[in-house]
Amino acid sequence: MKNKTTHFWTWFLQHKNKLKNLMDLNHKEQKHYMFWLNWHLQFYFPGLEYILIFPKVKKKKTQLMLSAKGKQELFHMAIELEKTAPRLWDWKFTALIQPRQDIDDMEAGIDEPYVFQDITLKTSELKFIPFEYDGKKKIDMIVYLKNFTIYSHNKNLPTLINIMLQDLLGEKSMAENINFVQLAQMPDQEDNDLICLYDLQLYLDDINKQRNIVDSMIRTRD
Repeated sequence: MKNKTTHFWTWFLQHKNKLKNLMDLNHKEQKHYMFWLNWHLQFYFPGLEYILIFPKVKKKKTQLMLSAKGKQELFHMAIELEKTAPRLWDWKFTALIQPRQDIDDMEAGIDEPYVFQDITLKTSELKFIPFEYDGKKKIDMIVYLKNFTIYSHNKNLPTLINIMLQDLLGEKSMAENINFVQLAQMPDQEDNDLICLYDLQLYLDDINKQRNIVDSMIRTRD
């Protein structure tokens, strides 16, 4: 496996400047470098994927994020590849999608919208409710959208919701805590039982804390 990590980073170092300036290349060159970046990643370990995040200011770091697509069995491989990454002043390497830190913007309703294909959604405008929680490790939940009736037949909607949840929780927390997500239309009248989606991690932290207390009590009895 060590040879494969070396193989990946050797190729990356040879083409890092092209990748950093990918948005300035023509479409044919973009496809060429994205193809070979993915090829070398799959050669390292099939099933991983990459996300390139370009800074608004060119002098800042470009980010290469190594994702396991939410598959826990691939987490270790993404982390191991990131550990062997070279130290570069203009690149940042991250294993697994990390949670966003702009919760304050969401609470104020000034978070940036997600624009994916022909869908536009804001995290601050979504709410959720868990199915009846029975103490299991992962939860099932319903996510409510204002425009679900408009987007309900759009095949891109589940993909976008998945991206938003991963951004909100981080790839690891989502894989460990979320089992099933159902989508529904936001009720016309305000429902106090619905929870703002940006508070999902707080909700998960709370039920995990309660579960740990119960487990501790059970072990004490035993």
